Amino acid sequence: MANPNHGQQRRHLDFLLLFDAISSFLFGTVALVTPHGLLQRIVGGVYNHDAHEILRLYGCLRIAMGWVIFHIRSVDDGRFRRSVCEALFFCYLLQAAAVLRAQFTDRKNAMNWFAIILLTVVGSFYGRFRFGKGGNMIKIYELQVHH
Repeated sequence: MANPNHGQQRRHLDFLLLFDAISSFLFGTVALVTPHGLLQRIVGGVYNHDAHEILRLYGCLRIAMGWVIFHIRSVDDGRFRRSVCEALFFCYLLQAAAVLRAQFTDRKNAMNWFAIILLTVVGSFYGRFRFGKGGNMIKIYELQVHH
């Protein structure tokens, strides 16, 4: 007999994936089309072409990740979805650690703290699915089968 909680957890994970996909696509698009003047104001008045190019490349990566994450929602393979949760958990926490390092070794700014909090929260949500109660059970990642 199927546990109804597994279906609810699947829906929550699908919502998280959808939120992540949309957010990634939007952030990537904004990063890709950020004008020189805005970037100059964000980084403190000095335009850096290399930083702008890296931001654009990161934007392309976020757009691609948004596309992939959006389509993962329809995948029924529980082991694959569990691996995706692990990968995204570590990916977001590593990004948070990188921004945290930048916050303490370079110019400090409020945008870094916002990024650190956001990346940690999203990573923690993926970690909750993977390492929280029932996270080792493949059933919570798979679609419910109705007979």
